[in-house]
Amino acid sequence: MDGKQECEQKMKQAYSEQEHRRDILDRFLDMAASMTRSCGRKLGSALRMCTPRGMQMRGFQTYSLPELSYDYGALEPYISGEIMELHHSKHHKTYITNFNTALEKLHDAKDPQSIVSLQSALNFNGGGHINHTIFWKNLAPKSLGGGEGPQGPLASAISTQYGSLEKLIAKMNSVGAAVQGSGWVWLGLNKELKHLLVETTANQDPLVNKGLVPLLGIDVWEHAYYLQYKNVRPDYLKNIWNVVNWKDVSQRVVWCLVMLASRSTSSLSSTLIGAKGISGVIIVIIVIFPR
Repeated sequence: MDGKQECEQKMKQAYSEQEHRRDILDRFLDMAASMTRSCGRKLGSALRMCTPRGMQMRGFQTYSLPELSYDYGALEPYISGEIMELHHSKHHKTYITNFNTALEKLHDAKDPQSIVSLQSALNFNGGGHINHTIFWKNLAPKSLGGGEGPQGPLASAISTQYGSLEKLIAKMNSVGAAVQGSGWVWLGLNKELKHLLVETTANQDPLVNKGLVPLLGIDVWEHAYYLQYKNVRPDYLKNIWNVVNWKDVSQRVVWCLVMLASRSTSSLSSTLIGAKGISGVIIVIIVIFPR
């Protein structure tokens, strides 16, 4: 075989592998679409429940701290109860408080300069609320399936793109450990390319700022691990996989489809932050920001 034939053969093989990867992810999204359609009228009722659980205040929406579906100590020994309590009841709550304050100022703003001056606070504190709401749902105690690997099409997609779940975890650990200062490491979905991506965001920037749907987010701010792991972030990243809720990660592709449907009927920008299935119905919680 001459060099030209060998080159053509390698190109055909690469193309075939790319098509195989696309086929797996296509089947994954087809399954998600099927699940969405099967909800029928019940899904319509669910979408009417999409407003955040907060309070109407002077004509604009405010937000409140979401409850966890497990006790603070339920993720031990991988994440201590003390860390969970401080992280949820103090740090997350502070983001919400400051976000509500920024929303009130935005509501009262009368000129472009005042509005623009609030963008940083809205992004940081609103992003903190979005990211942490995803984070809590991405975790589960061992007794509720935490640490059990993904199944079905998601497992196949991970295997096709990254070689194995172990290789994906190693990549996310490496990328997460390399984040300078504070931030997040994510597994996201590019809807257009139907491609899984490992990405990072700084501080509390939400992943949607990069045009990706968040599937799995790991907080690498020191407040997420320092009391237990000190300055050894790699140990925290290694152990957190024992309580990752892969069922939640898989469902987020379904929620991506619901989010796209919601955009077509709303004049507001919507950011998907969480959901859960109840009796076969996808109940979606969406945070809505003014344009």
